[in-house]
Amino acid sequence: MEDKKEHIKMLGLKLPTDPRWVNIVEKNIDEILTDHAYCEQKAASTAISLIIGYPEYKELVSEMTLLAQEEMSHFKMVHDRILERGEHLGRERKDAYVNKLRTYFPKGGSRNTHLIQKLLYAALIEARSCERFRLLSEELKDKELADFYRKLMISEANHYTMFLSFARQYGNREEVDQMWQGLLAFEAEIMKDLGKEETVHG
Repeated sequence: MEDKKEHIKMLGLKLPTDPRWVNIVEKNIDEILTDHAYCEQKAASTAISLIIGYPEYKELVSEMTLLAQEEMSHFKMVHDRILERGEHLGRERKDAYVNKLRTYFPKGGSRNTHLIQKLLYAALIEARSCERFRLLSEELKDKELADFYRKLMISEANHYTMFLSFARQYGNREEVDQMWQGLLAFEAEIMKDLGKEETVHG
């Protein structure tokens, strides 16, 4: 338990996932795999959108290029597991978590402010995914799938720190950290109503 608390603290998350979420997932593995596949696809899309929106940020473009490739390789890995189970990729489901999360920052502001907001959203989504993947790696009865999620958990943790570092690099550190803490508190409120569906963030 103490180890899990340290993991949450490291990620900055204010509210852990209800452990009963894993029981829901266990009964609906095909559903979580389909949702996970789309999450990887969306993560690649986010990386590409940052390249398109902010091409003058050389370091960001380089890292997002690598990230887009990595996320699509993860998509293939998940899709391969779906095929191995004799299933096919289902239809995309709405991500209520992400949709609610992205209402936090007010509209308007400078282009640079928008960049920092996008980076913070991405950092938090990766952090929550990391926390969820850790739960799956520890609790799933399918050991091969549990090992798969342990490897992806490490990737998500690296992505989280990368996005947060870029946000601090491109903005005033004190202001960015205030924005980050506010977003974390908002996310904790969202999480109180989630953890009841067989989706990565639901």
